[in-house]
Amino acid sequence: MAGIDEAYRVAEIVSNAGGRVVGRTKLQKIGFFLEEAGLGSGFPFRYRHYGPYSEQLSAASQHAAALQLIVEKETIANWGGRYSTFHTDLASNPSTSPIRIRLIQEMVDSDAVELELAATAAFLAKEGFSDPWAETARRKPEKAEEGRLERAKQLYSRLQGIETPRSLPAI
Repeated sequence: MAGIDEAYRVAEIVSNAGGRVVGRTKLQKIGFFLEEAGLGSGFPFRYRHYGPYSEQLSAASQHAAALQLIVEKETIANWGGRYSTFHTDLASNPSTSPIRIRLIQEMVDSDAVELELAATAAFLAKEGFSDPWAETARRKPEKAEEGRLERAKQLYSRLQGIETPRSLPAI
């Protein structure tokens, strides 16, 4: 089980997002990019079906909900699946880096699938793939169609354009 410190770190991510994050996948990708940018909370990531995934972040979000630091509300989507919305009333720490807030806000405002594609490409680049975008398209053909991959590249470019302590890889 995740510790109290990890639960607070998840609540801080949600707080930095303006108090609301829609989707577990989006929460995971925000956590991943924070780690990559040197603004993270120490959550380790590995590759799973939806791209970079942290079991530790997942457990910490459940612990944060149990401690009532965040509220996770599950909703049935129009297509029949379920998604979660995370809320918190905790105020952001005033010493939180404005760069972290800006990076998170860019991701919160983005399309979840495009964020997933961008995070997958960044993860694959880190793993040494010479063409991470092509590998992302190969692994996620149903999501990389209809211009989404191009929009994911544009999103990644916006994220990369934010001056962070550690630069996101050039891909």
